[in-house]
Amino acid sequence: MANSILDLPFVLETRRNHALEHATLHVLAEKYPTHPMAGHSNPTGFFILGDLPTEDVQSAVAQALTRLRAGESGLAIHAGCGTNLATTVLLAGTFAWFAMRGAKSTFGRILRLPFALAFALVGFALSKPLGPAIQQKITTDADMGNLQIVDVRPSLRGRVTAHRVITQ
Repeated sequence: MANSILDLPFVLETRRNHALEHATLHVLAEKYPTHPMAGHSNPTGFFILGDLPTEDVQSAVAQALTRLRAGESGLAIHAGCGTNLATTVLLAGTFAWFAMRGAKSTFGRILRLPFALAFALVGFALSKPLGPAIQQKITTDADMGNLQIVDVRPSLRGRVTAHRVITQ
């Protein structure tokens, strides 16, 4: 039985794949530091988006899994993760909303704009350590358990090259 919702099979699989996706992006960035790339995870694996050779993606996935299993849990956290963006938007927007709450007239709203901006900046500042913490505790799991790489398949998504990494 799962201890929490984070331990439910489809959630845990997604969290582990998310960690492996981040670790793969870190490994690929070592070889391609200026190359644009992104990822997206789900319970059955993840996608790596970017014009990259399949052999390099396969090698990076294998190396990322090895490094995570060796204890490099920091690879599971990525600065470009959507969790960071969502945390920033949610906190800054919520703080700004609090400052604007109750303003009944256009003039009242205009007078509150500097406060809303200041509150949004506080939310922005608080989000910087909070986003990675949420990644570490909630949206990723660096413990790979018995996760295995099944296949790495290249595909074209419109004009974007993608690699589908299938895990089990």
